[in-house]
Amino acid sequence: MAKQKKFILQDSEVPQQWYNIQADMVNKPLPPLHPGTKQPLGWQDLAAIFPEECCKQELDTEHAWIDIPEEVLEKYKYYRATPLVRAYALEEALDTPAHIYFKNESTNPLGSHKINSALAQCYYAKKEGTTNVTTETGAGQWGAALSYAAKVFGLEAAVYQVKISMRQKPYRSSIMRTFGATVEGSPSMSTRAGKDIITRDPNHNGSLGTAISEAVELATTTPHCKYTLGSVLNHVALHQSIIGLEAEKQMEMAGEYPDQVIACFGGGSNFGGIAFPFMRHNILDGKTTEFIAAEPNSCPKLTRGEFRYDFGDEAGYTPLLPMYTLGHDFRPANIHAGGLRYHGAGMIVSQLIKDGLMHGVDIPQLETFEASMLFARTEGIIPAPESGHAIAATIREALKCKEAGEQKVILFNLSGHGLIDMTAYDSYINGDLHNYTVTDEEIQNNLKSVPEM
Repeated sequence: MAKQKKFILQDSEVPQQWYNIQADMVNKPLPPLHPGTKQPLGWQDLAAIFPEECCKQELDTEHAWIDIPEEVLEKYKYYRATPLVRAYALEEALDTPAHIYFKNESTNPLGSHKINSALAQCYYAKKEGTTNVTTETGAGQWGAALSYAAKVFGLEAAVYQVKISMRQKPYRSSIMRTFGATVEGSPSMSTRAGKDIITRDPNHNGSLGTAISEAVELATTTPHCKYTLGSVLNHVALHQSIIGLEAEKQMEMAGEYPDQVIACFGGGSNFGGIAFPFMRHNILDGKTTEFIAAEPNSCPKLTRGEFRYDFGDEAGYTPLLPMYTLGHDFRPANIHAGGLRYHGAGMIVSQLIKDGLMHGVDIPQLETFEASMLFARTEGIIPAPESGHAIAATIREALKCKEAGEQKVILFNLSGHGLIDMTAYDSYINGDLHNYTVTDEEIQNNLKSVPEM
């Protein structure tokens, strides 16, 4: 294949509205339920935990377009639009006829897509008089973004980081503290939920479920404090839709349209962000783009989980959410893609999978690092281990094109860089990483405490 010049498509005009796919879905997501009464929750119920405007956005199934507040838009303009890049060097290395594009969300100062929602949530919290925000984080991208956004809007931030990820990625917590946040490894002894978890298992390495429990408890027991979330919920995917809206315009500038859209998957924020604006054309205009969510095969909720109402956290503080789940007390393996170690999928994504509008693939850890190494050596960007799942899935599809002699246009989201993840790359290069597989028996045992639909 002849070498071609790499190009980057960038448009200085930032979208003025977010896209809400719930308004266009034929089958709306099932409502979240009160864990005690099992009755559907209204936005007023959710407002005990979240900023009010986020609660209204969460349950909005009518308005396809929601204005971005001017104060948030001004902050977006510091780093948006992010580039859309044609990966010529990767195409050449794979000897594939596929055209591979990636939306590079690693170019903003925080290094990942997470800042898109952090700014919005902190703005809404500040606007209603909140003084403190709290959250959980896995690998630390969301915690870093939330810590920075809180400082931007004059809020105090407390972050519970999954304990194993805190050990694997020590500089993530340093970044959060640099922005003024307090950081605790979860499970911790600072909350009732954390103490209970440690009492049951003193060696618990933590999960996003444990960290969510602690953050929610802090929010509900601290005056003028709200809980913020980096993935899973509908309003987070709404804020991230700016990624796909930009990519849509940029693909038009390139004169192409994606046959496949791919993103890594933990709870659904970056996947929904890149996919939903394109998916609306499948729903409304008869397009046939394929949407692929790439998850770890050690945490396979999309490919092997079951659709049930389940808690979003381990202690059972959150509402019951209709999701594909492995069970809220599922303990994922200590893989380096900490942002993907979550037991459940978001409500929108779960409904879209039920309706056949997208599907998941599970990727072994070693394959993600092999793909990430190839991407780094061809495109010059070291990706986050989470993003490596999207790269691995893209490479699979590009090689299928090579075998079939078929030219497809593949778009994936590079959700963040891996410059704080070099210990993981060292482990891979030294041969110290392993694949982890979950047995059917383990999944079924974890689901025993989750009622069937």
